[in-house]
Amino acid sequence: MKKKLTMLLLALCMMASTMATAYAAEPLEYTIDGTGDPEYGKATSIKVVHTPGGGAMKNEDVSKNAALAPPTFGSASADTLHTGTPLTPNLAPGYQPTSGAIINGSAGVIQPPAMGGSMGTDSGSGSVYVPGSSSVTVTNPGSASGGYTAVTDDLYYSGGHLGTLKIPAIGLSVKIYQGTDSAALKKGAGHFEDTSIWDGNVALAAHNRGVNNHFGEIHTLEVGDTISLTTRLGTRTYEVTSVSKVSETDRSALAASTTNMITLYTCVRDQRDQRWCVQGVEIS
Repeated sequence: MKKKLTMLLLALCMMASTMATAYAAEPLEYTIDGTGDPEYGKATSIKVVHTPGGGAMKNEDVSKNAALAPPTFGSASADTLHTGTPLTPNLAPGYQPTSGAIINGSAGVIQPPAMGGSMGTDSGSGSVYVPGSSSVTVTNPGSASGGYTAVTDDLYYSGGHLGTLKIPAIGLSVKIYQGTDSAALKKGAGHFEDTSIWDGNVALAAHNRGVNNHFGEIHTLEVGDTISLTTRLGTRTYEVTSVSKVSETDRSALAASTTNMITLYTCVRDQRDQRWCVQGVEIS
């Protein structure tokens, strides 16, 4: 009996072993699901790139020359786009004031009042003190005897400029171009068209900031510093006699003079109604 039981158990073990081997030889079957949609996190910051006019203003001046100061807070146009007053009205094309300034010959020279005269009258003559010299007679450009030299074609260099201005104290050497509009000031210093280019009062202007900030340091000049002007007519050296801050509409320093002198104008940083005015008289 015991022998039969042993044989039965042995047979069962062999059967189980055979079945296990058979199942082990079968290939493993399984299914893998494909990946779903990407689960990206939502952006928490977006940097917007602003392009003037959506890229449609590539050839339009968007510099400070065409910038507008915002209207008065609370005014009717305070929330209206493209309104305000020009930041640099004496340099921005299309925004020339109708009076009180000289811009590319757009207005006559407003002379200082003669003794006993009234301010703002274009009297054509008067008495004004020029730093470093005695009292002189002021007349309209072109009428002063020996005090005015007009720009003529033969005075231009081949590069289109009228001359070169040098100020050693601030390390400046810049070419001079006719006019004080954006095109001229982009290339160098600009010459006020209603002023002389050699004899008398030579008046120039340039930017005080940005890439072309040629006059950015003229307000640091001191009395006694020298300025040299070279044109086709020769070279003159001037000595600085005054550095002052004046109103943007004060153009009395542009008046013609029988004394050979030079006048430099530029904007005042963050004070759009003011201008730096540097003057000097000839010493050699």
